[in-house]
Amino acid sequence: MPISFNEITPNLRVPFVYAEFDSSNALGAGVLMPYKVLVCGQKLAAGTQAELTPVRITSKEQAVTLFGAGSMLAQSLATYKLNDEMTEVWAIAVDDLAAGVKATGTVTITGAATESGTLAFYVGGRRIRAAVTSGDQPTAIATALAAAVNAETDSPCTATSDAGVVTLSAQHKGEAGNGIDLRLNYYGESTPAGVTVAIVAMSGGTGNPDADEVIAAMADVQYHIICWPWTDAASLTGIEAELLDRSGPLRMIEGQAIASAVGTHGTLGTLGDSRNSQHLTIMHAHGMPTPTWEVAAWVAATAAYYGNIDPARPFQTLPSSGILAPAEADRFTMSENNLLLFDGISTFTVDAGGVVRIQRLITTYKQNAAGADDAAYLDLTTPLTLSYLRYSFRSYILRKYPRHKLADDGNNFGPGQAIMTPKLGKAEAIAWARTMEAMGLVENVDAFGAAVICERNVTDRNRLDLYLPTDLVNQFMVGAAKISFIL
Repeated sequence: MPISFNEITPNLRVPFVYAEFDSSNALGAGVLMPYKVLVCGQKLAAGTQAELTPVRITSKEQAVTLFGAGSMLAQSLATYKLNDEMTEVWAIAVDDLAAGVKATGTVTITGAATESGTLAFYVGGRRIRAAVTSGDQPTAIATALAAAVNAETDSPCTATSDAGVVTLSAQHKGEAGNGIDLRLNYYGESTPAGVTVAIVAMSGGTGNPDADEVIAAMADVQYHIICWPWTDAASLTGIEAELLDRSGPLRMIEGQAIASAVGTHGTLGTLGDSRNSQHLTIMHAHGMPTPTWEVAAWVAATAAYYGNIDPARPFQTLPSSGILAPAEADRFTMSENNLLLFDGISTFTVDAGGVVRIQRLITTYKQNAAGADDAAYLDLTTPLTLSYLRYSFRSYILRKYPRHKLADDGNNFGPGQAIMTPKLGKAEAIAWARTMEAMGLVENVDAFGAAVICERNVTDRNRLDLYLPTDLVNQFMVGAAKISFIL
């Protein structure tokens, strides 16, 4: 019986024509790798969702109900959905740390209004408008402004007023609130004449949630992109260690964490230099009115949406939705961005229309285990491409050879037998590489074919070992030309 049937047994005597289906060759090596995204963040008491319980999110309205209007998580998910409506998204919420402290800032109003107008105040990129009537005194203006802040259900801050001073408090306890931007007249509005406004930036927030609890809540579910809103050392160390373990050959549920941070150029450089993980990307948000957790959500959405289309294609020039650009004076120069890219911090640009666009997405990986400079995992495209290659190769082999026998080369087996051999395994590896080449993910497949090793394991004769020296396709990041001229 040379044909290896899966279901039809040889002991049939009842007359009939029996036929079984075999789907092992139905699909090629190029398969869809469905992404699953996880957005993490803090919730408010008004949210109905229990903390540390993963929940699938299908709309920003659902997120508001589950996590509370104005919460970090609801805002992150709203921004995510603006930039990616197609990828499956889950969320894990966590309550504020009981021992944490909320960040605060102040707005001090002085001078009586000599004209009627509108005070345009921005809290975390949200425009808050308070009416001002000619003759209004500082106390009245501050009262109106605080009321307007509290009336904005999506505001990341609440407000109180006293004798012309508005005190803003972050919705959440923790360090993230320190980066909430406060400013006037982002779009060039005018403050009513006679009124002077002095802003003291948000500060004093301490006590981020326990990252280990959030990580434990992920269980063994694979999330290809994880939006991570906390950048304190403990939180980053926790998610880095978890993702390193997930990427190993025994778990194979790898993922990439996306975070964002504000600060001076020096502060951002120090943050980047303190990290070294091929599974972490940090986009700087210097000068942006939009909170860091929303910037991280934008980058995560971009990485998930476009990375699923083609993991090897660079992300440069891809636009944002819902992200407010820094004022021109606050934008880093080309040389400053270049320095950040050597520190492990990703960068953005702003086009002529004010749209924030990705300049380059990199990981924080800079050195190998021996401490030598190493650019092996510099760009985010590298771990995304490797993730797809592993997924597609495993899927290809497991579909075609789910219940096969294993034998040495050179035997005279029937052509219909379900037997894998080293020679056949090598041929399948080369066929797989050719498909990856056609998809634009690898190059130099001839050299790959010459270097592939496929052999039976010496100590375990039921095991086939393969060495796959794939040459990843690279990205067109830098073009250099020398223009020689003659007068």
